[in-house]
Amino acid sequence: MKKLLFPIIAIVFTIVFTTVSCKKKSENNPAGNQENTSSPEDIAFDSTQVETFFAKYPKLEKYKPEVESLYRKHQFHYVWFDKNGINEFGNLLHNKISNLAQEGVQTVIPYKEKLDEIYDDSDDNQKPNIDIELLNSALYFFYADKVYHGLDAQKTKDIGWYLPRKKQSYVSYLDSLLINPSLINKDEKGVLGQYYLLKDVLQKYRQIEKKGGWKAITVDPNIKSYKPGDSAAAIAQIRQRLFVTGDITSDSKSTIYDSALATGILKYKKRSGNTLNKTILPEHIKDMNVTVAERIKTITVNMERCRWISNDITKAKELIVINIPAYELTFLRDGKSVLKSKVVVGKALNKTVIFSAPMKYIVFRPYWNVPTSILKKEILPAIEKNPNYLEEHDMEWKDDYVRQKPGPENSLGLVKFLFPNSNAIYLHDTPSKSLFSQEDRAFSHGCIRVAKPKELAAMIMKNDKKWNLEKIETAMNSGEEYWYTLKNKIPVYIGYFTAWVDTDGVVHFYEDVYDRDETLARLLYNR
Repeated sequence: MKKLLFPIIAIVFTIVFTTVSCKKKSENNPAGNQENTSSPEDIAFDSTQVETFFAKYPKLEKYKPEVESLYRKHQFHYVWFDKNGINEFGNLLHNKISNLAQEGVQTVIPYKEKLDEIYDDSDDNQKPNIDIELLNSALYFFYADKVYHGLDAQKTKDIGWYLPRKKQSYVSYLDSLLINPSLINKDEKGVLGQYYLLKDVLQKYRQIEKKGGWKAITVDPNIKSYKPGDSAAAIAQIRQRLFVTGDITSDSKSTIYDSALATGILKYKKRSGNTLNKTILPEHIKDMNVTVAERIKTITVNMERCRWISNDITKAKELIVINIPAYELTFLRDGKSVLKSKVVVGKALNKTVIFSAPMKYIVFRPYWNVPTSILKKEILPAIEKNPNYLEEHDMEWKDDYVRQKPGPENSLGLVKFLFPNSNAIYLHDTPSKSLFSQEDRAFSHGCIRVAKPKELAAMIMKNDKKWNLEKIETAMNSGEEYWYTLKNKIPVYIGYFTAWVDTDGVVHFYEDVYDRDETLARLLYNR
């Protein structure tokens, strides 16, 4: 019996020692901090730790569904650690979050001190840690929300933006970033390419602001304009203003309006959507006096608009884009501009809607069916004053509505372009050609008048063997109304950008014709 007693005591001692040892290791290694010789990507953690984390970090609760989705996809394995500790993308994400202002985002970063503490003491974070893991994931979705996604879709609709919103899985996108972290610096899958161009301009204007911006130009109220050869103190101020923004390459400080200044004025006017002449009017100086702080706000507002648009539109074989504040239509084929045309858009009381739809028809020598609102507000009162009004305007009653007959005096001109939509908006020609020479072109009831309708029709049907320029001209200038169904539907995007960077890297600022920037800025700066 004594012989058996010793082995039994030894076994019991071994079990007790092992249990105590494991308990000590558990106490020194809190739940989720794995001590394992396996690669961190192979280590799984208890799924209940996600719930525990968000109870501890409630300011990130919004991103809990995405975090749970991420780890279900990865079977609750660590994604932010490799054999060297926190992986490359984790460090890059920390840098990006720390510099959110460069993305035009003004917001408070939740648990920023905790994040900084983790990355400042990265040597102490070599082993997988559940809090660090989940904090990185939650803040990744915070970053994606602010930089890639932007305002909620309902909020953008509330401020009149009906273009289709970008659809992106940021859970799946994280896999791409983990494999190639550099994608976060300039990946158009994340956001529209225009965003990065505006971001570069934002840095430039912040540097200008850091150096003091530009001084306001003071003008004698009795002066109506400045032209080449004129001399005034304001000329030197204008020269200095254009030098600051790079519209002229040097500042001679001369008070005489010379050829160098004229070159700068033309460049400035081109990127401001003004008529290209050398005359400087008070309204041009008023525009130059917009502060650098306001220009920075304009840039950030338009960066936000870029977040809402899917980059897929740039992949379209053909695309028609109208930018309302620029009063300009651009036809793109294979990603390159093949036609630009001035346009007239809706006036402030009849705003042109921001939306998209596929163009399906071209109508030559169209009737104009007068909308009920115009009939009641304008036509019927005119008939009451002048019984011959309809005849004088080539109009007629058709059942219970009034229509204008086809012809050169028709309000829709000789051709219209239809992309059926609930807003009853379309593109069309106009007999009022003089409106295109004006700088501000918000005059219509909502539809869009095109300065180059014949050229647009020719470009749309360029690859249609049934049509050529001669046939288009014939259809526009003779015969009855004729509808033609396009073989290939062309997406039409009507957008609203008050700042846009061209392919040469030059930023264009346009008048906020519908006063939309300030409304959006309030949403951005208060979120």
